[in-house]
Amino acid sequence: MEKEINLRIILEKPTADTDFGIQQGSGHTYVTLQKQKSTGEDLTFEATVRVKPSADESPVFLGAVTQGPPKERFIYIDIGRAAGQLDTLWSRRLKIPLKSITWELIQQLDTAQQAVLEVRVPGVGKDGGPNCGGVKNALFSCPQ
Repeated sequence: MEKEINLRIILEKPTADTDFGIQQGSGHTYVTLQKQKSTGEDLTFEATVRVKPSADESPVFLGAVTQGPPKERFIYIDIGRAAGQLDTLWSRRLKIPLKSITWELIQQLDTAQQAVLEVRVPGVGKDGGPNCGGVKNALFSCPQ
């Protein structure tokens, strides 16, 4: 059974004067959706994805903004030049893994009548620039 779920990604206090957005597509044919220029305050991105069970019953995420192999799906946040901003030194992407989303969490959306699963991730990396690479502890949850 396939179902749609809504996701919210909150990028906490990302590097100011830098563009961020969700990547749709891959390779050289991607587009950046919901592009926002950071002022240093939190940025919020929302996406709808489809989910279905795999052969071993674990969730598989589908849709235009999902990337990667079925068991390791993620969403990219494009940063700076990767988001089409030409007047910046930054050209990065941030990988938001979806593996913390379990069937139990998806069922909470139905029972708690929540509309969205949410994750908060740091917007600044160890080098002081925009956070990039893969987020290790991207734990989605139902917001209170």
